[in-house]
Amino acid sequence: MSTRNSQRSYGRVARLFHWTTAALILTAIPLGIVANRLAYDTAEALALKAQVFSLHKTLGVIVFFVALGRILWTLFETHPAPLHPERQLELWLARLVHWMLYISLVAVPLTGWVHHAAVNGFAPIWWPFGQTLPFVPQSESVAQAAGSAHWVFTKLMIASILLHIAGALKHHVIDRDDTLRRMTRGINAPATPIPARRSALPLIAAVALFGLGAGVAALPRGEPVTQAITAAQPAAAGNWLVTEGTLGFGVTQMGQSVTGSFATWTADIRFDEAATDGTHGSVTVTIDTGSLTLGSVTSQAKSADFFDTATYPQAIFTADILPAATGYEATGTLTLRGTTVPVTLPFALNITGDTATMTGQTTLDRRDFGMGASYSDEASVGFGVTVDVALTATRQ
Repeated sequence: MSTRNSQRSYGRVARLFHWTTAALILTAIPLGIVANRLAYDTAEALALKAQVFSLHKTLGVIVFFVALGRILWTLFETHPAPLHPERQLELWLARLVHWMLYISLVAVPLTGWVHHAAVNGFAPIWWPFGQTLPFVPQSESVAQAAGSAHWVFTKLMIASILLHIAGALKHHVIDRDDTLRRMTRGINAPATPIPARRSALPLIAAVALFGLGAGVAALPRGEPVTQAITAAQPAAAGNWLVTEGTLGFGVTQMGQSVTGSFATWTADIRFDEAATDGTHGSVTVTIDTGSLTLGSVTSQAKSADFFDTATYPQAIFTADILPAATGYEATGTLTLRGTTVPVTLPFALNITGDTATMTGQTTLDRRDFGMGASYSDEASVGFGVTVDVALTATRQ
Protein backbone atom coordinates (compact mmCIF):
# COMPACT_ATOMS: atom_id res chain seq x y z
CA MET A 1 0.00 0.00 0.00
CA SER A 2 1.61 3.25 -1.17
CA THR A 3 2.20 6.45 0.76
CA ARG A 4 1.39 8.51 -2.34
CA ASN A 5 -1.82 8.80 -4.34
CA SER A 6 -2.30 7.23 -7.72
CA GLN A 7 -4.90 7.50 -10.47
CA ARG A 8 -6.60 4.49 -8.85
CA SER A 9 -6.35 5.07 -5.08
CA TYR A 10 -5.55 7.35 -2.14
CA GLY A 11 -2.22 6.88 -0.40
CA ARG A 12 -1.65 6.55 3.33
CA VAL A 13 -0.73 10.24 3.83
CA ALA A 14 -3.89 11.56 2.13
CA ARG A 15 -6.06 9.16 4.12
CA LEU A 16 -4.31 10.08 7.37
CA PHE A 17 -4.91 13.78 6.67
CA HIS A 18 -8.56 13.10 5.82
CA TRP A 19 -9.47 11.08 8.89
CA THR A 20 -7.39 13.19 11.30
CA THR A 21 -9.15 16.31 10.06
CA ALA A 22 -12.54 14.59 10.32
CA ALA A 23 -11.88 13.51 13.91
CA LEU A 24 -10.71 16.98 14.93
CA ILE A 25 -13.63 18.79 13.29
CA LEU A 26 -16.27 16.38 14.59
CA THR A 27 -14.87 16.94 18.08
CA ALA A 28 -14.34 20.70 17.93
CA ILE A 29 -17.80 21.61 16.59
CA PRO A 30 -19.78 19.87 19.39
CA LEU A 31 -17.39 21.32 21.98
CA GLY A 32 -18.08 24.82 20.66
CA ILE A 33 -21.85 24.27 20.78
CA VAL A 34 -21.68 22.86 24.32
CA ALA A 35 -19.37 25.64 25.53
CA ASN A 36 -21.74 28.34 24.27
CA ARG A 37 -24.68 26.74 26.04
CA LEU A 38 -23.01 26.05 29.38
CA ALA A 39 -24.16 28.23 32.27
CA TYR A 40 -21.73 30.44 34.19
CA ASP A 41 -23.75 31.36 37.28
CA THR A 42 -21.22 29.94 39.76
CA ALA A 43 -17.45 29.83 39.99
CA GLU A 44 -17.49 26.09 39.28
CA ALA A 45 -19.74 26.54 36.25
CA LEU A 46 -17.54 29.34 34.89
CA ALA A 47 -14.43 27.21 35.33
CA LEU A 48 -16.04 24.36 33.38
CA LYS A 49 -17.21 26.72 30.64
CA ALA A 50 -13.70 28.17 30.32
CA GLN A 51 -12.11 24.72 30.16
CA VAL A 52 -14.48 23.55 27.41
CA PHE A 53 -13.89 26.76 25.44
CA SER A 54 -10.12 26.34 25.88
CA LEU A 55 -10.27 22.79 24.55
CA HIS A 56 -12.42 23.98 21.61
CA LYS A 57 -9.96 26.77 20.78
CA THR A 58 -6.91 24.53 21.16
CA LEU A 59 -8.38 21.95 18.78
CA GLY A 60 -9.24 24.77 16.39
CA VAL A 61 -5.58 25.82 16.20
CA ILE A 62 -4.62 22.20 15.48
CA VAL A 63 -7.26 22.04 12.73
CA PHE A 64 -5.82 25.20 11.15
CA PHE A 65 -2.32 23.76 10.83
CA VAL A 66 -3.49 20.27 9.83
CA ALA A 67 -5.70 21.87 7.16
CA LEU A 68 -2.77 23.86 5.77
CA GLY A 69 -0.71 20.68 5.59
CA ARG A 70 -3.54 18.79 3.94
CA ILE A 71 -4.12 21.49 1.33
CA LEU A 72 -0.41 21.72 0.48
CA TRP A 73 -0.21 17.94 0.14
CA THR A 74 -3.30 17.92 -2.09
CA LEU A 75 -1.90 20.63 -4.39
CA PHE A 76 1.14 18.53 -5.30
CA GLU A 77 -0.44 15.07 -5.24
CA THR A 78 -2.13 13.00 -7.92
CA HIS A 79 -5.92 13.13 -7.77
CA PRO A 80 -7.51 9.69 -8.08
CA ALA A 81 -9.80 9.60 -11.07
CA PRO A 82 -13.57 9.58 -10.42
CA LEU A 83 -15.36 6.28 -10.86
CA HIS A 84 -18.15 7.88 -12.90
CA PRO A 85 -16.51 10.51 -15.12
CA GLU A 86 -19.59 10.71 -17.30
CA ARG A 87 -21.65 12.26 -14.45
CA GLN A 88 -20.44 15.81 -15.00
CA LEU A 89 -23.00 17.58 -12.80
CA GLU A 90 -22.34 15.20 -9.91
CA LEU A 91 -18.59 15.74 -10.27
CA TRP A 92 -19.06 19.52 -10.39
CA LEU A 93 -21.08 19.46 -7.16
CA ALA A 94 -18.56 17.15 -5.49
CA ARG A 95 -15.71 19.54 -6.32
CA LEU A 96 -17.74 22.50 -5.10
CA VAL A 97 -18.27 20.77 -1.76
CA HIS A 98 -14.59 19.83 -1.54
CA TRP A 99 -13.50 23.44 -2.15
CA MET A 100 -16.00 24.64 0.45
CA LEU A 101 -14.51 22.17 2.91
CA TYR A 102 -10.95 23.29 2.16
CA ILE A 103 -11.83 26.98 2.55
CA SER A 104 -13.81 26.38 5.75
CA LEU A 105 -10.98 24.32 7.27
CA VAL A 106 -8.85 27.46 7.12
CA ALA A 107 -11.45 30.22 7.49
CA VAL A 108 -13.32 28.81 10.50
CA PRO A 109 -10.35 28.26 12.85
CA LEU A 110 -8.62 31.42 11.62
CA THR A 111 -11.60 33.70 12.37
CA GLY A 112 -12.01 32.04 15.76
CA TRP A 113 -8.31 32.58 16.45
CA VAL A 114 -8.53 36.26 15.44
CA HIS A 115 -11.54 36.71 17.75
CA HIS A 116 -9.57 35.20 20.62
CA ALA A 117 -6.52 37.37 19.92
CA ALA A 118 -8.61 40.56 19.74
CA VAL A 119 -10.16 40.04 23.21
CA ASN A 120 -7.68 38.94 25.83
CA GLY A 121 -8.38 36.83 28.85
CA PHE A 122 -11.22 34.32 28.94
CA ALA A 123 -10.48 30.67 28.08
CA PRO A 124 -6.83 30.73 26.94
CA ILE A 125 -5.53 28.49 24.17
CA TRP A 126 -3.52 25.62 25.64
CA TRP A 127 -0.43 26.30 23.58
CA PRO A 128 2.73 28.28 24.41
CA PHE A 129 1.78 30.59 21.53
CA GLY A 130 -1.33 32.09 19.99
CA GLN A 131 -2.87 34.21 22.74
CA THR A 132 -2.16 37.17 20.46
CA LEU A 133 -1.56 37.38 16.72
CA PRO A 134 0.59 39.73 14.64
CA PHE A 135 -1.42 42.55 13.06
CA VAL A 136 -4.49 41.75 15.21
CA PRO A 137 -5.16 44.63 17.64
CA GLN A 138 -6.92 44.33 20.98
CA SER A 139 -10.19 45.71 19.66
CA GLU A 140 -13.87 45.06 20.31
CA SER A 141 -14.74 45.96 16.72
CA VAL A 142 -12.19 43.47 15.34
CA ALA A 143 -13.42 40.82 17.77
CA GLN A 144 -17.04 41.43 16.80
CA ALA A 145 -16.24 41.17 13.07
CA ALA A 146 -14.18 38.00 13.53
CA GLY A 147 -16.80 36.45 15.82
CA SER A 148 -19.59 37.11 13.32
CA ALA A 149 -17.53 35.68 10.46
CA HIS A 150 -16.65 32.63 12.57
CA TRP A 151 -20.35 32.00 13.24
CA VAL A 152 -21.33 32.27 9.57
CA PHE A 153 -18.36 30.25 8.29
CA THR A 154 -19.09 27.50 10.82
CA LYS A 155 -22.56 27.12 9.32
CA LEU A 156 -21.06 26.85 5.83
CA MET A 157 -18.62 24.25 7.15
CA ILE A 158 -21.39 22.18 8.72
CA ALA A 159 -23.41 22.32 5.49
CA SER A 160 -20.33 21.21 3.51
CA ILE A 161 -19.66 18.33 5.91
CA LEU A 162 -23.25 17.11 5.70
CA LEU A 163 -23.18 17.28 1.88
CA HIS A 164 -19.84 15.47 1.83
CA ILE A 165 -21.15 12.68 4.07
CA ALA A 166 -24.34 12.43 2.00
CA GLY A 167 -22.29 12.08 -1.17
CA ALA A 168 -20.08 9.36 0.34
CA LEU A 169 -23.13 7.41 1.55
CA LYS A 170 -24.79 7.79 -1.86
CA HIS A 171 -21.73 6.20 -3.53
CA HIS A 172 -21.54 3.42 -0.96
CA VAL A 173 -25.23 2.54 -0.51
CA ILE A 174 -26.90 3.47 -3.81
CA ASP A 175 -24.11 3.26 -6.41
CA ARG A 176 -22.36 0.42 -4.53
CA ASP A 177 -18.99 1.52 -5.87
CA ASP A 178 -15.56 1.80 -4.25
CA THR A 179 -15.45 5.59 -3.75
CA LEU A 180 -15.68 5.37 0.04
CA ARG A 181 -13.51 2.27 0.28
CA ARG A 182 -10.72 4.07 -1.58
CA MET A 183 -10.58 6.51 1.36
CA THR A 184 -11.17 4.01 4.18
CA ARG A 185 -9.02 1.10 2.98
CA GLY A 186 -6.96 2.56 0.15
CA ILE A 187 -8.12 -0.05 -2.36
CA ASN A 188 -7.43 0.36 -6.08
CA ALA A 189 -10.48 1.10 -8.23
CA PRO A 190 -11.28 1.10 -11.07
CA ALA A 191 -8.74 -0.85 -13.01
CA THR A 192 -8.62 1.65 -15.87
CA PRO A 193 -9.63 5.09 -14.53
CA ILE A 194 -10.61 7.78 -17.03
CA PRO A 195 -9.60 11.32 -16.07
CA ALA A 196 -12.48 13.74 -15.99
CA ARG A 197 -12.39 17.31 -17.28
CA ARG A 198 -11.53 19.84 -14.60
CA SER A 199 -12.95 23.33 -14.28
CA ALA A 200 -12.23 26.36 -12.11
CA LEU A 201 -15.95 27.05 -11.70
CA PRO A 202 -16.39 24.97 -8.48
CA LEU A 203 -13.56 26.92 -6.82
CA ILE A 204 -15.02 30.24 -8.00
CA ALA A 205 -18.46 29.23 -6.71
CA ALA A 206 -17.03 28.17 -3.32
CA VAL A 207 -15.13 31.45 -2.95
CA ALA A 208 -18.30 33.35 -3.91
CA LEU A 209 -20.32 31.51 -1.24
CA PHE A 210 -17.78 32.37 1.44
CA GLY A 211 -17.64 35.93 0.14
CA LEU A 212 -21.40 36.12 0.53
CA GLY A 213 -21.04 34.66 4.03
CA ALA A 214 -18.49 37.34 4.89
CA GLY A 215 -20.95 39.97 3.66
CA VAL A 216 -23.68 38.56 5.87
CA ALA A 217 -21.28 38.54 8.83
CA ALA A 218 -20.48 42.21 8.19
CA LEU A 219 -24.12 43.28 8.47
CA PRO A 220 -24.64 45.48 11.56
CA ARG A 221 -26.16 43.78 14.61
CA GLY A 222 -27.63 46.15 17.17
CA GLU A 223 -25.76 49.21 18.36
CA PRO A 224 -22.18 49.63 17.11
CA VAL A 225 -19.40 49.11 19.61
CA THR A 226 -17.37 52.24 20.31
CA GLN A 227 -14.04 52.33 22.08
CA ALA A 228 -13.84 56.11 22.51
CA ILE A 229 -16.64 58.58 23.11
CA THR A 230 -17.05 62.14 21.98
CA ALA A 231 -19.87 63.11 24.29
CA ALA A 232 -21.08 66.67 23.78
CA GLN A 233 -22.09 68.36 27.02
CA PRO A 234 -24.89 70.91 27.34
CA ALA A 235 -23.57 74.48 27.32
CA ALA A 236 -24.52 74.95 30.99
CA ALA A 237 -22.86 71.75 32.21
CA GLY A 238 -19.73 72.83 34.05
CA ASN A 239 -17.03 75.01 32.58
CA TRP A 240 -15.16 72.26 30.68
CA LEU A 241 -16.52 70.32 27.69
CA VAL A 242 -15.32 66.73 27.13
CA THR A 243 -14.46 66.27 23.45
CA GLU A 244 -13.09 62.74 23.55
CA GLY A 245 -12.20 60.12 26.08
CA THR A 246 -12.17 56.52 27.20
CA LEU A 247 -13.48 54.86 30.35
CA GLY A 248 -11.97 51.42 30.68
CA PHE A 249 -11.61 48.73 33.32
CA GLY A 250 -9.73 45.50 33.81
CA VAL A 251 -10.24 42.38 35.90
CA THR A 252 -8.55 39.00 36.24
CA GLN A 253 -10.66 36.05 35.13
CA MET A 254 -9.46 32.46 35.31
CA GLY A 255 -5.95 33.81 35.89
CA GLN A 256 -6.02 35.97 32.76
CA SER A 257 -6.38 39.74 32.44
CA VAL A 258 -9.60 40.86 30.73
CA THR A 259 -10.13 44.48 29.72
CA GLY A 260 -13.39 46.26 28.93
CA SER A 261 -14.83 49.71 28.45
CA PHE A 262 -18.00 51.80 28.53
CA ALA A 263 -18.94 53.35 25.21
CA THR A 264 -21.45 55.90 26.57
CA TRP A 265 -20.82 58.28 29.48
CA THR A 266 -20.90 62.01 30.19
CA ALA A 267 -18.89 64.19 32.56
CA ASP A 268 -20.04 67.48 34.13
CA ILE A 269 -16.73 69.11 35.07
CA ARG A 270 -16.28 72.34 37.03
CA PHE A 271 -12.60 73.10 37.46
CA ASP A 272 -10.48 76.14 38.30
CA GLU A 273 -6.74 75.52 38.32
CA ALA A 274 -6.12 78.85 40.10
CA ALA A 275 -8.43 78.19 43.08
CA THR A 276 -6.82 78.86 46.47
CA ASP A 277 -9.46 77.55 48.88
CA GLY A 278 -8.22 73.94 48.70
CA THR A 279 -10.94 72.77 46.32
CA HIS A 280 -10.43 73.11 42.59
CA GLY A 281 -13.94 72.12 41.58
CA SER A 282 -16.17 69.09 41.17
CA VAL A 283 -17.08 66.41 38.69
CA THR A 284 -20.13 64.24 38.09
CA VAL A 285 -19.78 61.31 35.70
CA THR A 286 -22.90 59.48 34.53
CA ILE A 287 -22.25 56.07 32.96
CA ASP A 288 -24.58 54.02 30.78
CA THR A 289 -23.80 50.55 32.17
CA GLY A 290 -25.55 48.89 29.24
CA SER A 291 -22.84 50.22 26.91
CA LEU A 292 -20.11 48.13 28.52
CA THR A 293 -18.09 45.62 26.55
CA LEU A 294 -15.83 42.99 28.10
CA GLY A 295 -14.59 40.82 25.29
CA SER A 296 -16.16 37.38 25.01
CA VAL A 297 -17.80 37.67 28.44
CA THR A 298 -19.76 40.88 27.81
CA SER A 299 -23.13 39.19 28.36
CA GLN A 300 -21.87 37.68 31.63
CA ALA A 301 -20.68 41.11 32.82
CA LYS A 302 -24.11 42.60 32.11
CA SER A 303 -25.97 39.82 33.95
CA ALA A 304 -27.61 40.06 37.36
CA ASP A 305 -24.52 38.55 38.99
CA PHE A 306 -22.38 41.52 38.03
CA PHE A 307 -23.41 44.92 36.65
CA ASP A 308 -27.09 43.92 36.40
CA THR A 309 -27.59 46.50 33.66
CA ALA A 310 -31.30 45.70 33.31
CA THR A 311 -31.99 46.78 36.90
CA TYR A 312 -29.30 49.46 37.23
CA PRO A 313 -28.84 51.13 33.83
CA GLN A 314 -26.68 53.94 35.25
CA ALA A 315 -23.68 54.37 37.50
CA ILE A 316 -22.79 57.80 38.92
CA PHE A 317 -19.49 59.08 40.22
CA THR A 318 -19.64 62.39 42.10
CA ALA A 319 -16.49 63.94 43.55
CA ASP A 320 -14.66 67.07 44.59
CA ILE A 321 -11.42 67.85 42.77
CA LEU A 322 -8.62 68.30 45.31
CA PRO A 323 -4.88 68.89 45.08
CA ALA A 324 -2.64 65.86 45.66
CA ALA A 325 1.05 65.34 46.29
CA THR A 326 1.37 64.71 42.56
CA GLY A 327 -1.35 66.12 40.34
CA TYR A 328 -4.91 66.01 41.59
CA GLU A 329 -7.46 63.57 42.96
CA ALA A 330 -11.21 63.29 42.60
CA THR A 331 -12.56 62.30 46.01
CA GLY A 332 -16.19 61.33 46.30
CA THR A 333 -18.58 58.38 45.86
CA LEU A 334 -19.48 55.88 43.17
CA THR A 335 -23.05 54.61 43.04
CA LEU A 336 -23.17 51.28 41.20
CA ARG A 337 -25.77 48.52 41.40
CA GLY A 338 -27.66 50.66 43.93
CA THR A 339 -24.68 50.73 46.30
CA THR A 340 -22.72 53.88 47.11
CA VAL A 341 -19.03 53.47 47.98
CA PRO A 342 -16.35 56.11 48.73
CA VAL A 343 -13.84 56.33 45.86
CA THR A 344 -10.70 58.37 45.24
CA LEU A 345 -9.35 58.72 41.72
CA PRO A 346 -5.80 60.17 41.48
CA PHE A 347 -5.14 61.76 38.10
CA ALA A 348 -2.59 63.73 36.13
CA LEU A 349 -3.69 66.90 34.36
CA ASN A 350 -2.07 68.95 31.65
CA ILE A 351 -3.63 72.26 30.55
CA THR A 352 -2.44 74.07 27.45
CA GLY A 353 -4.42 77.20 26.79
CA ASP A 354 -8.06 76.15 26.78
CA THR A 355 -7.39 72.43 26.24
CA ALA A 356 -6.90 69.95 29.06
CA THR A 357 -5.84 66.30 28.94
CA MET A 358 -6.35 64.04 31.92
CA THR A 359 -5.37 60.44 32.78
CA GLY A 360 -6.24 58.63 35.98
CA GLN A 361 -6.43 55.18 37.51
CA THR A 362 -7.91 53.64 40.63
CA THR A 363 -8.76 50.16 41.89
CA LEU A 364 -12.16 49.04 43.16
CA ASP A 365 -13.25 45.86 44.92
CA ARG A 366 -16.19 44.23 43.15
CA ARG A 367 -17.42 42.78 46.46
CA ASP A 368 -18.12 46.31 47.77
CA PHE A 369 -20.87 46.58 45.16
CA GLY A 370 -22.25 43.07 45.62
CA MET A 371 -20.83 41.89 42.31
CA GLY A 372 -20.18 38.23 41.70
CA ALA A 373 -21.45 37.01 45.05
CA SER A 374 -21.39 33.41 43.79
CA TYR A 375 -17.71 33.83 42.79
CA SER A 376 -16.35 33.84 46.29
CA ASP A 377 -12.69 33.30 45.44
CA GLU A 378 -10.27 34.90 43.01
CA ALA A 379 -9.52 31.70 41.15
CA SER A 380 -12.45 32.43 38.84
CA VAL A 381 -12.93 36.22 39.00
CA GLY A 382 -10.53 38.58 40.77
CA PHE A 383 -11.78 40.89 43.50
CA GLY A 384 -9.84 43.94 42.29
CA VAL A 385 -11.09 45.94 39.28
CA THR A 386 -8.74 48.52 37.78
CA VAL A 387 -10.45 51.62 36.38
CA ASP A 388 -8.64 53.73 33.76
CA VAL A 389 -9.86 57.14 32.61
CA ALA A 390 -8.43 59.33 29.86
CA LEU A 391 -10.08 62.38 28.36
CA THR A 392 -9.57 65.62 26.54
CA ALA A 393 -11.69 68.68 27.39
CA THR A 394 -11.91 72.29 26.26
CA ARG A 395 -12.69 75.29 28.40
CA GLN A 396 -16.16 76.74 27.84
